[in-house]
Amino acid sequence: MTTLSNETLVFECETGNYHTFCPISCVSWLYQKIEDSFFLVIGTKTCGYFLQNALGVMIFAEPRYAMAELEEGDISAQLNDYKELKRLCLQIKQDRNPSVIVWIGTCTTEIIKMDLEGMAPRLEIEIGLPIVVARANGLDYAFTQGEDTVLAAMAQRCPSETTSNKPYNGDTLKTNEVISQVTPLNKASVVLFGSLPSTVATQLTLELKMQGIEVSGWLPSQRYADLPVLSEGTYVCGVNPFLSRTATTLMRRRKCKLIGAPFPIGPDGTRAWVEKICSVFGILPQGLEERESKIWNTLEDYLQLIRGKSVFFMGDNLLEISLARFLTRCGMVIYEIGIPYMDKRFQAAELELLQKTCSEMKVPMPRIVEKPDNYYQIQRIRELQPDLAITGMAHANPLEARGITTKWSVEFTFAQIHGFANSREILELVTRPLRRNQSLDSLGWAKLVK
Repeated sequence: MTTLSNETLVFECETGNYHTFCPISCVSWLYQKIEDSFFLVIGTKTCGYFLQNALGVMIFAEPRYAMAELEEGDISAQLNDYKELKRLCLQIKQDRNPSVIVWIGTCTTEIIKMDLEGMAPRLEIEIGLPIVVARANGLDYAFTQGEDTVLAAMAQRCPSETTSNKPYNGDTLKTNEVISQVTPLNKASVVLFGSLPSTVATQLTLELKMQGIEVSGWLPSQRYADLPVLSEGTYVCGVNPFLSRTATTLMRRRKCKLIGAPFPIGPDGTRAWVEKICSVFGILPQGLEERESKIWNTLEDYLQLIRGKSVFFMGDNLLEISLARFLTRCGMVIYEIGIPYMDKRFQAAELELLQKTCSEMKVPMPRIVEKPDNYYQIQRIRELQPDLAITGMAHANPLEARGITTKWSVEFTFAQIHGFANSREILELVTRPLRRNQSLDSLGWAKLVK
């Protein structure tokens, strides 16, 4: 059995492939979040099949995304990509009239070296509609990093103090309308980045408002015209651990100040997130300890099910560190945290909180394996026999057949897990397979299933 250090976190890299959901799946939640957008995925039939199956939206529902399907002639450079994309964008403008079109690049556009960034500025002037280019391909990015590429591209379209993206004249960064409402510099305000359902975004906004901090905007906003104002020195803070590229863009390109905080997942993470933002503005947070304690009391029925149980993260959605930290606080033992990619600088506060949590709970520090090799992971799972394996869909059934209880990691991506109020949703997902096993045991079916 692998020996785990109880003093420091152990980092390893197995240089395996990205065994994750395809990053173009970010379209499924981003087109709903940005209500006046249209997403055009430029790829092959395989990408189209994936979107049809993963998103499950019927065509007569008229979703605000579509496929620009690359044929043989496109790949062999016999057709004019620019003309075809112009035709499609004009059709989208006529039929759907969006405020912005987002081009999503795929593996194929990378392989054949399509110059999407070169075509977009010329085409957006011709059609009079902004075009944002995001390379959400599975060669370079893991599952949730698709959103990261889109937000990084949109961050460069956010207005500054003296510009607005409301009237469009071909280049959103060169319009000259003065913003009528600029947040005073002496007021505690922050721009939050990360796509969350409107109800969850409102909850986090209210949490900060209760501490006297104004959320001056969200990236992405519900409407493209309402992108937040980003001037030099604007404070920004992320709500998801997979947005390192967006954070880098905000700091380097827009000269913003990044607040490095743990992420608001679980009552412990949400409290630490609010406290960190408050500390930047010199504000003493009020009532957070009582609030966190109250939430933990409401979770006691779930905690009784998972205390002392072990969990193994195979790695898929880059939420693994935050979820492992929360489950450690719940009383679980984490054998291993597999993660496709990790920016240690962006997740520094989260890693520090994980280490502190393990120390306070008196449990071994987990191994953190970046780009894990699934073959070796299966061997370690067979050796460790965890009570629960949180894994991608491809490995769930094979592990179940070998007597390992599993949970799809993709479910945590689509569930509402941020903030104090949604901590219960995380434990609902984690305990569901464990409660199923208990029900089977009570019926005497567990032996037959295994």
